[in-house]
Amino acid sequence: MRKQPSYRSGPLLCVGLAVALGAFCSAQAQVAAPKYEVDPTWPKSLPGTMVTGRAGGICVDAQDHVFEVNRGDLQDKEKLTAQPAPPVLEYDPTGNLVNSFGDTKVTPSSIHGCFVDKENNVWVAGNDDAIVQKYTHDGKKLLLQIGTKGVFDSSTGLITGIAMNQSRTLLNKPAGIAVDPGNGDVYIADGYGNHRIVVFDKNGKFLRQWGRQGTKDEAAAGAGGAFIGIVHCVVMDNNGLIYVCDRQGNRIQVFDKMGNFKKNIWIKTGNEETPDSWGTAWWLAFSRDPVQKFMYVADGRDEQVHIMDHESGKELAKFGRPGHQIGEFTHCHTMDVDSKGSVYVAETDIGRRVQKFKIADTR
Repeated sequence: MRKQPSYRSGPLLCVGLAVALGAFCSAQAQVAAPKYEVDPTWPKSLPGTMVTGRAGGICVDAQDHVFEVNRGDLQDKEKLTAQPAPPVLEYDPTGNLVNSFGDTKVTPSSIHGCFVDKENNVWVAGNDDAIVQKYTHDGKKLLLQIGTKGVFDSSTGLITGIAMNQSRTLLNKPAGIAVDPGNGDVYIADGYGNHRIVVFDKNGKFLRQWGRQGTKDEAAAGAGGAFIGIVHCVVMDNNGLIYVCDRQGNRIQVFDKMGNFKKNIWIKTGNEETPDSWGTAWWLAFSRDPVQKFMYVADGRDEQVHIMDHESGKELAKFGRPGHQIGEFTHCHTMDVDSKGSVYVAETDIGRRVQKFKIADTR
């Protein structure tokens, strides 16, 4: 059994009451967020002339193996001397490539999002396609597909049609996946075309959905289930609550499994209202300790990772800045966390890489 990372506790707060009531001291531990530093040794170089394109997603399994989903869209100059890496790459904890799989004719176009379920199966989606797929851990077998490749839940069935947000069998540019470890229900952030969370059972049968296109005013007012832009991620915590990235709404919306709205967690930086439409709430992951003390949020607007207190939603710390140097971000897109507390960030667009941030030794 892996040892969970330890987090430093801050000072205790002492509160005194009037003498007539009997003085006492109550203490509340203030847990500080871990400090992070980039690991320049991870990942290792890929074999031969293999080169990745945009990094569409990242996920970590129970053995701390890291899966990168990669779009393989090489630049013209790269095509002269390199070969595109397969859609799914598996790295061991030290950053060595140990497996790769996927046929671009079969996997989702513009592959996006990645999830490893409790049976160690690998799930992927695609934001230029209409499918979610489930593969065995080694990628040798496609176990389940939800949706039909190239057939969208739109007015015409085409990617250019008006999003309908209603089909029980079709998707429209899904972005992310979460699987309930208890019953295998599949929660999909359907996402770039539609504006909903849609839920299927473990066999791919439609169960329910919630969410709709909202307005900027609704988002500012905190209306639950109204998504102003891209429904970019869906994550289930250990309590069974569903956390959804309302990216352009600059918030994480929290629901129960039936879609009942619970609360907002705002990701505000002072720049979120600028008219660039990028938004701040791109992706999230929880620390692997049993209570999931920390919630990490990737912010592609300000190119940083926010470290939040899971219970309160309060920001504790953050790291990163815009840039192309090691430890900086260009299109801080998706992320995950391993059992040691290390954070993996996948940069898409012109970022086109994955970086590992480990807890710094502050002794």
